[in-house]
Amino acid sequence: MMRRKFIKGSAILGLSVASGKLLVGNSGMYHADSKRKVHRILSASGVNVGTLPVMRAFAGDQNDYVSPYVLFDEFGPVKLEAGTDPLRVDAHPHAGVTPTTYFLQGTGHHKDSLDYDFQIGKGDFMMFSSGKGAIHMEESGKKLYDEGGFYHGFQIWLNTPSKYKFQDPTTTVHREEHMDLIESEKYWVKVVLGQLAEAKSRIELQSPAFYYHVKLKQDARLDIPTDPQHNAFAYVIQGSMEVEGARKVDQHQVVLYQRGESQINLYSECGAELLVMGGQPLDERVYSYGPFVMNNEDQIRECIHNYQNGLMGNPDLVNR
Repeated sequence: MMRRKFIKGSAILGLSVASGKLLVGNSGMYHADSKRKVHRILSASGVNVGTLPVMRAFAGDQNDYVSPYVLFDEFGPVKLEAGTDPLRVDAHPHAGVTPTTYFLQGTGHHKDSLDYDFQIGKGDFMMFSSGKGAIHMEESGKKLYDEGGFYHGFQIWLNTPSKYKFQDPTTTVHREEHMDLIESEKYWVKVVLGQLAEAKSRIELQSPAFYYHVKLKQDARLDIPTDPQHNAFAYVIQGSMEVEGARKVDQHQVVLYQRGESQINLYSECGAELLVMGGQPLDERVYSYGPFVMNNEDQIRECIHNYQNGLMGNPDLVNR
C-alpha cells in the first residue's frame, strides 16, 4: 500500500502561513489582493437522524455557494460506554447523490444492499455512490461497543452530476494512505479530496471538488488558494477563527465565500480545527425529496417507484 505523503514546511507554492506579528490594527488578518469575500456566516442547528444527534450546517439550501455539496452533518462527539446500544440510522435508500462519511474518532458499521458490510474508523473516508438507487444502514461500530469511547465525524453529501444520476451504485472505503498530509510549525492539513499545492488525494471524483481537514495552532494565519470560479466554504469543528472582513467564526459555524477571487484567508488566535471545502458548481437544477437528489420531478417519482418495488434492495435484509 502507498504510504501517505507528508509535506513539511511553509515554502509551498500558493500556501502560506504567518504569525500574528503581521497584524493590521487589532486584526490577525492582513490584506491580500486576491482574497475571497465572505458571503455570509451560518450557525449549524441540532437535529436527530435515527438515534444519532447531529449538527446540520446546510441541507439542500445555499446551493449557489456550496455546490457540488448538498448536505453537511457533523455527528458527535458523543461518548459511548462499552456495551451500550449503538447509535443507529436504520436502512434507508439514496439515489442521485454520494453520501460521504469521514471519522475523526471512534468506529462505524456500514451495511448496504450492494452486499458491503464493514467497519470503518478514525481517518477513514467512505463514499456511498448511490447512483440509480441503493439502501444502507449506519451505526456506531463494534470497537466502540466493545471498548467504549467517542464517536465523532461527518456525513457530507456530494451531489452527482446529471449524466451519472442513474449509473450503477457502489461503495468504496479509502484509508489514510490515499490522502496526503501537509505539516508545518503552525498548521496541519489533510487533503481528503482534491489537491492543495503538492499534496493530493488519490480518491477519484465525478466532478472537481476539494475537502481539506485543517488544524491551526495558536496565532497562525493560513492562506489557501482555490479556483476563483469554484465554490468554497469553511466549517469550524472546534476553536474559532477570523476571516475576511475581520469577522469571527466560532465552533459549529460555517462561512460561505463568494466566487471571483482565489485566496481563502484564515487566522486563529487561540487555535482552531476546521474543514475547508468546495469545488466546481454543477450549475444544474437540484430537485430533492428526502434521500433522493435528482434534476426533475419525474426522476424523483421514478426513484420512489423503484424503492417501493424493491429495485433498490430489501431494507429488512440490510437491517439484520
